[in-house]
Amino acid sequence: MGRTLGIMITATTYGTWLRGDRRGWVDEGRILPAAPPLEAYDRARMKHEPFTFRREDLLAVERAIAESLVTRKSAVILALHVGTWHMHAVVGATQHAIADIVKCAKDAARYALHPDRPIWTAGYDKRFCFDERALIARINYVNNHRPAHLRSMPQPHVTPLAEYLAARNL
Repeated sequence: MGRTLGIMITATTYGTWLRGDRRGWVDEGRILPAAPPLEAYDRARMKHEPFTFRREDLLAVERAIAESLVTRKSAVILALHVGTWHMHAVVGATQHAIADIVKCAKDAARYALHPDRPIWTAGYDKRFCFDERALIARINYVNNHRPAHLRSMPQPHVTPLAEYLAARNL
């Protein structure tokens, strides 16, 4: 295994993708099949309704996450998308713990919206990229989640891959 080039992070909003979900679910990096009784159990334990971002807040939340990651963690963002029920980010290799990067992103969204309830699921998923091919695949995955009308919109916080790779080879 080579050195880490980047990490794709996925975080879901509160109550939108529970353990046992019919779409499958992730536990410790493993994708597991639907388990309706487990999902029903988790849903019954929820103290709030599921949270989704309002469409009109998506770009502001994305911008808040990006600005926080860059200024507070000096993260290099290679791709970022905030959807109504989740966010994906691909960040360059970092000296910070992934948990700290995720906390920074989640806190930024929380501060941007000032909700009076939980907005994020407790955990997150991470996928390490050890070669260019894997990194490109993860970046494409995140970018393809952006709605078509936003794909041409500039994202000033995103570092082009070629620029990132050139800087890493110095």
